[in-house]
Amino acid sequence: MELLHGVKNLLFDLGGVLMDLNRQRCVDAFVALGYRDADKMLGEYAQQGVFMALEEGKVSPEEFRAAIRHEIGKEVTDEAIDYALNQFLLGIPDAKLSLLRKLREHYRVMMLSNTNSIMFEQGIDRDFRIQGLTVNDYFDEKYLSYELGVAKPKPEIFEKVIALSGIKPEETLFFDDSQANLDAAARFGFRTYLVAPFSDFSSLFNLG
Repeated sequence: MELLHGVKNLLFDLGGVLMDLNRQRCVDAFVALGYRDADKMLGEYAQQGVFMALEEGKVSPEEFRAAIRHEIGKEVTDEAIDYALNQFLLGIPDAKLSLLRKLREHYRVMMLSNTNSIMFEQGIDRDFRIQGLTVNDYFDEKYLSYELGVAKPKPEIFEKVIALSGIKPEETLFFDDSQANLDAAARFGFRTYLVAPFSDFSSLFNLG
């Protein structure tokens, strides 16, 4: 189809595209810990304050947890904070994991995600193992905001992806659930596709 004509690379956001999310569940978990600003700090597409600092690698997990404890005003375990953060994640549909493996036979498949090391090394890593594989079996490369030091939709993150991967944006289709992120990518020449929550986009591909 026209959208895929000349496309050699597929660049996928993670949350809201491949992995299902539940922001309210995460907000409720932090409120239950005593963190009253959770609703203001946790967004559907972008985080605020110390949550964004964690996603951009500006603070370590230890510094993040300390900041949360300071706001709560009482001792809360690392495990309780990590659990609350991972409540954002609902898992990855099995069909999407299978689709990624098929797509790798035809395209260079990459991830570009605003995420943090706590979620990625715990809940996300776990959810990618449901077929007995690991996250590295589904992607040729992973570009993560906390490792790159910048988050979407800032232009620097797309500059870094282009430089590190060597891809041509005009040969790359970028999937995201945020129009702001897609608009930022389009300015570099990326082809873009807006993914609706909980949607199946496998029909875009004629894989037989």
